[in-house]
Amino acid sequence: MKRNRLGRTGIVVTDICMGTMTFGLQADEKTSFAILDRALDAGIDFLDTAEMYPVPPSAELFGITEQIVGRWLRGRNRGEIILATKVTGPGHGWFRPPIRGGFTALDRRQIFRACEDSLRRLQTDYIDLYQTHWPDHGMDPCETLSALTDLQHQGKIRAWGSSNETCWGVMKNLWEAEKHGLARMATVQNNFSLINRRCESELAQVCRKEGVSLLPYSPLGGGVLTGKYNGGARPPGARFTAYLETGGPRQQRMAARFVNDRTLETTARLQTLAADLGVSVTALALAWSRQHDFVASTIVGATTVAQLEESLQAADLILDAETLARIDEIDAAIPNPMTEDGLRRL
Repeated sequence: MKRNRLGRTGIVVTDICMGTMTFGLQADEKTSFAILDRALDAGIDFLDTAEMYPVPPSAELFGITEQIVGRWLRGRNRGEIILATKVTGPGHGWFRPPIRGGFTALDRRQIFRACEDSLRRLQTDYIDLYQTHWPDHGMDPCETLSALTDLQHQGKIRAWGSSNETCWGVMKNLWEAEKHGLARMATVQNNFSLINRRCESELAQVCRKEGVSLLPYSPLGGGVLTGKYNGGARPPGARFTAYLETGGPRQQRMAARFVNDRTLETTARLQTLAADLGVSVTALALAWSRQHDFVASTIVGATTVAQLEESLQAADLILDAETLARIDEIDAAIPNPMTEDGLRRL
C-alpha cells in the first residue's frame, strides 16, 4: 500500500485511512474490532475518529467510538498506529457547556478539555493528528492556533488539521500561523467524491501550493456510489434511509444532497464504466480519489468486514488515462450532481 506524508510534517501514513464513525451505532464493538483487525492486517495504519462519533451524534452515544478504538488499541504497539481524532467546534452545544449563543467554540478552554477527554477515552498519551471538526470563523484564529501549538509543545498532539474548512479558512490559518510563529495546519479533511468534485478547483490549488494534504471523507458519496440507493431503494440500516424516513429537517436536507436524481444517474453511469473494467464502483471511486496528487489518504468507512473487503480492492487499482477521461465525460454530462442546498463551495 502506498504511503504519503501528511502536509509538511514527519508523519507518513497509508493512502487508505480507516474511518470509524459507524462504530458504536451501526457497528457494535465486536464488529468494530473485526473491522480494525482486518484493516491492520491489510496494512492500513491510519485511523480516523472524532469525539462526537458515532454519527448521527447524540448525547447518549457521544464519545463511544473513541472508547471502542481505545479498547482496541490496548495491547497493540501504539507506535505502529497513526491516530487522528477531532474536537467538534461550533454547532453542537448539547454535549459541552455552551459558550456564546448556545454553541461550542474552538477556544482555548474547550480545545484543552476536549483533547484531555479524547486522550482518556482513547487510552493513549498522544494523538498523531488532532483536527477541528468544524471551523469557528467567529473565533480569533490566534486563540485556536495558540491552544493547538501548546498541545503540540506538550507532546499531546503531533500535528493538527481541519475538517469541513473553506479555502479562505485554510489560508487564514496558514497566514496567522506564519505571522505569529504558531503551529502550521497539516491537513484538511473535506467531502470529496465522484459526486462532489469541488475540491479539484480552488482547494486543490491551496493544498498543492501550501503543502497541505487533503484527507477526503465520504469518497463513496455517503454510500450512494455503491448503488444501494439506485431505483429508489431504501436499504434497511443505511444512514440516508434513516435520515430520509425518520430524520429531522436538517438530516433530510443532508440526505437530499446525496440521494437525488442526478447523483443516482451519475452512479448508474459509473456502474457501466466499472463493469467494463471488471471492478466495483466502490473500487473505482476509491482508486480515483487516491490518484489525486494533493490527497494523502482517503478515508473509508465500514459497518461490516465485507464492506471493508470491497474497499480494499482499490488498494492496488490504478486507473489509466482512458478511464479517467471517461469519468470526466460523466462529470461533464452531469456536473455537480449534489444539490446546491447546504453544499459548501470549497
